[in-house]
Amino acid sequence: MTQNTTLILLNKPFGMVSQFSGDDNNLSALIKTPGVYPAGRLDKDSEGLLLLTNNGQLQHRIAEPKRKMEKSYWVQVEGEASEDALQKLCSGVTLRDGTARAIRATRIPSPENLWERHPPIRERKNIPTSWINLTLNEGRNRQVRRMTASVDLPTLRLIRHRIGKWSIDNILSGKFLTIEGKFSDFVA
Repeated sequence: MTQNTTLILLNKPFGMVSQFSGDDNNLSALIKTPGVYPAGRLDKDSEGLLLLTNNGQLQHRIAEPKRKMEKSYWVQVEGEASEDALQKLCSGVTLRDGTARAIRATRIPSPENLWERHPPIRERKNIPTSWINLTLNEGRNRQVRRMTASVDLPTLRLIRHRIGKWSIDNILSGKFLTIEGKFSDFVA
């Protein structure tokens, strides 16, 4: 008999680590489903979509860099995101570990229905902030933050809102949605 595949779409809050042990503020505070593990990771100081599954094949398919699964982020940056900066993000910026390119980088208004972050971001009265929707198909360590910094737009808040076809639409921070099915339901 084939085991059912479980996929959990978690809207990970700021400050939580993407593992079940170690830090006091870990996934076990929210996820009680046995046998599920994160498919990839999201830094402690980043928020948003983290996928967890009980299926090793699905976990590998989501997290494997060679698969180039698209991941989209809402990024609040310090400063005005100019067309020139957005173009540089798409044409490629040089980081210590090589060139990094966004598939898409667009300026957006503040995302709708955005929850408050605790603690809130630092704000400076004389320096504006702006929001970017950034889509990548790779996931190097702290890549989004390093990319925006390279175009003089330091990241203040980072929210992953989409991985492939899954998103945090209608999932509040700290909440999750569980989907059950066959492996083929998730990879079709």
